[in-house]
Amino acid sequence: MTEKGDGFAELPEDAPQPAQARTPTEFTAALRSLRIWSGLTYRQLEDKATANADTLPASTIASTLGRVTLPREGFVDAYTRACGLGAEEVRQWREARRRIAGNAPVSNGAARDDDPATPITGAPAPASVPRWRRVAPLLGAAVIGVAGTLGVSSMMHDASTPAALPEMPVTGLRMLAVGSWAQIHPARTPKLCLTEGRDRTGRYRTAIAAQRSCTNAALPQVFLEPLGKEIVQIQWHHPKYGIGCLTVLSKGPGLDLLEPRDDCADDNRAQQFHIERFGPPATAHFRIRPVITGRCLSLRHQDTQDGAEVVQGRCSGATDQDFLIELTPPPQTAVGRTPSAQ
Repeated sequence: MTEKGDGFAELPEDAPQPAQARTPTEFTAALRSLRIWSGLTYRQLEDKATANADTLPASTIASTLGRVTLPREGFVDAYTRACGLGAEEVRQWREARRRIAGNAPVSNGAARDDDPATPITGAPAPASVPRWRRVAPLLGAAVIGVAGTLGVSSMMHDASTPAALPEMPVTGLRMLAVGSWAQIHPARTPKLCLTEGRDRTGRYRTAIAAQRSCTNAALPQVFLEPLGKEIVQIQWHHPKYGIGCLTVLSKGPGLDLLEPRDDCADDNRAQQFHIERFGPPATAHFRIRPVITGRCLSLRHQDTQDGAEVVQGRCSGATDQDFLIELTPPPQTAVGRTPSAQ
């Protein structure tokens, strides 16, 4: 980015532009592309907004970009400034939003044109520690980058940095280019969901991914964020602890478990998952493979019981490595969202 006379950064020609957006969905997709272009994480955008005297919690950004309704004007202003745009470019995004709002009926989830000054508010995100680490101190489960197994680097070669998002990010899954809310079910036990649980051995004492009943109202909402073709980040939006990204643990007592961590980063390979079709083409079954290792997610000891831990292991083709992904409507109240941040 170059500096303009007023001290603001000028938007290069290769940056996403709002002029072609015609619908709320296209506008939200353009906003998401702007974040990927900026190279900033949700946390970094929050910090940038704070430096601009705006209030823009990371959780608000994630939940707003995960919807297909038109964001409020206050959000658009604060968000585009945080992405590094100058005053003129921010104005262009604001005008594009007003143009689309004038052509679309206002729904319960859309912003009103007569509310341009609504501030972006919400509880600030907690400090940068894992959201679910409330039980015990850090137990040496820091995730480190390790070399992929033989042949994995070629399969995952484009996953280290965000790429332009394809129209269908995951083959066989009709998720939005901006990401979709979802439930992930073990195919053997479809009444269970991949969600928050505990290590039943007691060796790792903070929250991890496990299979549990989908009816538990306290469970986090799952959001799949596309990072490239067949590559997603699995976010948990927790009603109490905010946003955490599932991260493969590579050492310590949590070895091979998955933990939600709040240091979400698009270029963290331990938080990237390759979603691939599994079984006959006519079936909507998937295998989930951590990019950092190329191994497969499965259930510990192939257990079918409620509470069984999700682990990574050798891709064996066993039935416990078979998952169903069910796309769901956006939650009525997303984590960290206030009425002004829709």
